Amino acid sequence: MDLPALIVTKGDATTSSPFLEKEINISEMYLDSKPCVLYVWKICESLLLILKLSKARLMGSKLREIKQEDSLQILAWRRDNGLLLHIHRAMHAVIDRQKNHGMHFRVLAKALRLSGGDHIHSGTVVGKLEGERDITLGFVDLLRDDFIEKDRSRGIYFRVSLPGVIPVASGGIHVWHMPALTEIFGDDSVLQFGGGTLGHPWGNAPGAVANRVALEACVQARNEGRDLAAEGNAIIREASKWSPELAAACEVWKEIRF
Repeated sequence: MDLPALIVTKGDATTSSPFLEKEINISEMYLDSKPCVLYVWKICESLLLILKLSKARLMGSKLREIKQEDSLQILAWRRDNGLLLHIHRAMHAVIDRQKNHGMHFRVLAKALRLSGGDHIHSGTVVGKLEGERDITLGFVDLLRDDFIEKDRSRGIYFRVSLPGVIPVASGGIHVWHMPALTEIFGDDSVLQFGGGTLGHPWGNAPGAVANRVALEACVQARNEGRDLAAEGNAIIREASKWSPELAAACEVWKEIRF
């Protein structure tokens, strides 16, 4: 069984997990080198910001989760200390989701790119997080592209060449969503499967294998010119014939709708 070489554990999910430690130990047995483990530390208090970041770095963290309302003093510090910024869109429902007040998320996306974020939750289109397809793709354009022509249907334009931000699709996604996620977000994205991994009946590692097999099958099919929107389910079924982990995941998630 192939095991993942990249493991992400988030601070808002758990601060310690014996199951995760066991998964890491097993992975090390099968890999030539230790897997890259990204410990995502979540903090919202400004006063203890630098202290907690220092602790995260000492523990080997390469990734830091920052809420969009956190203090911007973190930006200069993290660049000097080799940490990535994973920007969670906490307060999204209060700040930008209400149409009668606040600001639009496309404005926040542009501001967070200008401020120097590395990853940001952009919505999934599929899964449990709200977000219409064209509107979400407008967010993704603002995060990744160097130049965006003015398009009122997708939001404001962008004409400043700055380092891009990787959009993160997270929330209620599983293997049956993989064709749509591959088509919508493309290669430069983070597909963050939480329950879609841990909910696998055989455990976390087989859940990760199932997701990886589904992703590679969809990428290969896309590169061959197949229509993921029309043939997505068939592509997943074909891959599940030679991957028992994916077959088990397909059976678990087949009736799930959000």
